[in-house]
Amino acid sequence: MTIEILLLAMVAAFLGLRLYSVLGKRTGHEQEHMPRNIDPKANERQSGDDAKPHVPDIMPTPTVAPSLVYDSSAESGMREIINADRNFDVSRFIEGAQAAYGMILEAFWKGDKDDLKSLCDEDVYESFAAVIDAREERGEIFENQLVRIDGARISAAEYNRPMARITVQFDADIAAVIKDKEGNLIGGSLSDAAETHDIWTFSRDLSSADPNWILDETDEV
Repeated sequence: MTIEILLLAMVAAFLGLRLYSVLGKRTGHEQEHMPRNIDPKANERQSGDDAKPHVPDIMPTPTVAPSLVYDSSAESGMREIINADRNFDVSRFIEGAQAAYGMILEAFWKGDKDDLKSLCDEDVYESFAAVIDAREERGEIFENQLVRIDGARISAAEYNRPMARITVQFDADIAAVIKDKEGNLIGGSLSDAAETHDIWTFSRDLSSADPNWILDETDEV
């Protein structure tokens, strides 16, 4: 199955399909941070002009040795997951996790709850939704931009039958601005990206026919 790299305008329509294609399946700042339990009244930090946010194209990468994409501390858990799901491919999972990272950030910045609901478990979704509601109540608009993902590495993995959980550390540069509902700049600048380090955990029931992994925990370094 060829991984579909969708244009931003198509993300909302084909979000589920794209995650299906890329997450673990193989064929043959002032920036608002997002911990697991987000305080909806916390001040969003922005750093980062007027370009619209976008998910950068993430091109398929050559297969790489597993040792290059996960820490030794994750090796035991990864072996259990691979043994439980023979269709699981580590490199494609990392590739898909980067795509999911961009899509979830984009949905959160735009306040797209429908997309978030399809990508996150209930707890994470409710945390995101609470921040979005508080932001809308204040009349604030985010125009953030994921400039690039510098790295993505599996830092932990576990398999408690039937649930598999894989934790990925993302190192990225994100630029952002925050505006009021009239479009006036409140803070930040998209011309200056901030270095971020996020730790996200994805989970999947390996006994389920549903091939999708969902985000079930977020944190930051």
